[in-house]
Amino acid sequence: MRLDKFLSNENIGSRKAVGTLVRSGAVAVNGQAVRKSDIQIDPEKDEITVNGKPVRYSAFVYIMLYKPSGVLTATRDSRAETVLDLLPPELKRRDLFPAGRLDKDTTGLLVLTNDGEYAHRMLAPKSHVWKRYRATLDLPAEESDIARFAAGIKSGENEFAPAVLEISKDDPHIAWTEIREGKFHQVKRMFSACGKTVTALHRESIGALTLDPTLTPGEAKILDPSAAALVFEKPAQII
Repeated sequence: MRLDKFLSNENIGSRKAVGTLVRSGAVAVNGQAVRKSDIQIDPEKDEITVNGKPVRYSAFVYIMLYKPSGVLTATRDSRAETVLDLLPPELKRRDLFPAGRLDKDTTGLLVLTNDGEYAHRMLAPKSHVWKRYRATLDLPAEESDIARFAAGIKSGENEFAPAVLEISKDDPHIAWTEIREGKFHQVKRMFSACGKTVTALHRESIGALTLDPTLTPGEAKILDPSAAALVFEKPAQII
């Protein structure tokens, strides 16, 4: 891997900024100062320092983000704020992307990563990864809705696999659903088929990975690989 690519990926700066930094003599490889940013390094074996401080190599990164409403699930957009714009400087990397998506007005758990295989597996229909959402409805949910969700909903050309539906005992305008598909506007369309409009939607979990309750909207934290892999496990709510 080129030195400038490595440093850029580790959020030391843009390729241009990294080039300037290297030419200044601030970067060393295995204790020797280097002046060329295009040299090849082995990030797993070589020790890279910037101003004497080691730069640790992370092949794959997994980040839990509490997505707020009004933010696009995209890597970049010239007209709107994206989920990557929310990351603090210490978490930013140029190779990050969202694994899956949430609608602009939907809040909750989103995983950002640079691991393409991980994201592909999470999103592949054959993986049957469960997602749990809390929906706020304009009309109270009914027992008949539970049966419709469990049977799989067909509405016109729309057909959705069986899903779990739980109605709040305190307020029937609030319900939780667990689905294992990822069709466009799926939760909203399923409730619409039952005559309800979703006024707010929040994703609480993916598989057995649950949104950290200490995070506030817009905040993020690093996940270790074992925590990131929880998305492929069966959540406790699913029977």
